[in-house]
Amino acid sequence: MKEISLTATKTSAKELELLSKPRSEGWPAVRRAHLKLHPKCAVCEGTKKLQVHHCAPFHIQPELELDPSNLITLCESGHGGVICHEFIGHLSWWVAYNPNVREDAAEWNRKLKNRPLLLPK
Repeated sequence: MKEISLTATKTSAKELELLSKPRSEGWPAVRRAHLKLHPKCAVCEGTKKLQVHHCAPFHIQPELELDPSNLITLCESGHGGVICHEFIGHLSWWVAYNPNVREDAAEWNRKLKNRPLLLPK
């Protein structure tokens, strides 16, 4: 499989083709079931604009597309001051993926819950 350059500034047609693999017909049911069990963003605990993110991208490991253990809920709402799906799931670039997404989500969740405030409560 061709590696995608992390320094590229423009996504090539070949890279786009690789990343645009269609979902299986079982995906909508798996997505609904996941959101029922995990209705909050793993990073900020927001409940708006939720995305069910594949920890291992399904275009790289298609056998994991419908595996519940390969999924994590991330949001695009900016609820915790960041777009969690983009920042944690894709390391701020949609053609990248984060092999440590679960650990990073848990760490940032802890940081957001315990962040020191500039003003007293």
